Amino acid sequence: MNQIPVSVVLITLNEEYHLPGVLDNLLGWVQEIFVVDSLSTDRTVDVALERGAVVVQRPFGDFGDQWNWALMKLPITTPWTLKIDPDERMSDELKKEIEKTVIANDPAEGYSFPRRLWFMGRPLHVRQDVVRLWKTGRCQFSNVIVNEQPIINGEVGRLHGILEHLDARDLHAWCEKQNRYSTAEAVMRLRGDDLAVSPRLLGTPLERRMFLKRMFYSVPLRYQFLYWYHLLGQGVWQDGATGRLWARLRTEVYRMCEAKVREMRQTGKIPDVPKATHGCFDSRVLASRLQQELLPETLYRKR
Repeated sequence: MNQIPVSVVLITLNEEYHLPGVLDNLLGWVQEIFVVDSLSTDRTVDVALERGAVVVQRPFGDFGDQWNWALMKLPITTPWTLKIDPDERMSDELKKEIEKTVIANDPAEGYSFPRRLWFMGRPLHVRQDVVRLWKTGRCQFSNVIVNEQPIINGEVGRLHGILEHLDARDLHAWCEKQNRYSTAEAVMRLRGDDLAVSPRLLGTPLERRMFLKRMFYSVPLRYQFLYWYHLLGQGVWQDGATGRLWARLRTEVYRMCEAKVREMRQTGKIPDVPKATHGCFDSRVLASRLQQELLPETLYRKR
């Protein structure tokens, strides 16, 4: 397979479990793979270096900050950039579509495609349109601490191939992730932080989603509606007991976020946004030319 003119960027923190699969899914297909590691304590850096990825390390502040830094500072040389998370895999159909798109130099500035969610080792009937491909230099990320969104400067087209989202390795890891994310969302709500984009009922799909997100906590019977939306609207009724469990747990994540906001208001204490455990700089990365060129910026930690 000929390499296509695309650079892939991944952000990692303790992704030893997922990283081999995603890198093997990309190697030989794209021209460049950049891994921005947030000081992992496991074999994440080993895996990335063994597979020939370009690795740079930077302490993690928040998702929007880390992604915007990566897009501004990485020496991307290709005309197209692709965002992939370690727990995602490109289907063969999606690869072929992207290859045709970037070679044809379609006029759109970016592209979305459907992402299929997996839960407890099984694919669900959940499809989420995600923007992951754009012309280099035409994207920036929303300045939020979690659930960041790429904002494309120009027209966004749509592809149809599937991006598989394997998510957490098991239910324990899934619950830990949702616990961190719900705390971050509660902090954002209590501080009155901006959403990923300005909410508009008649705007783009993302603007409508932000409008519904802002209105959600004022809707009566919201959790009953949310559960049935997950079950019927997103189609997980077709996934049997696993689908029903996912719908219930996803609904409880929203309930947990609301409970955390209530606790923060009652106690008057807003906690620090929780982060996964991080370590120190890897000596091999620290000695690399790219890491040295980016010092002291990579020593920066956002408060």
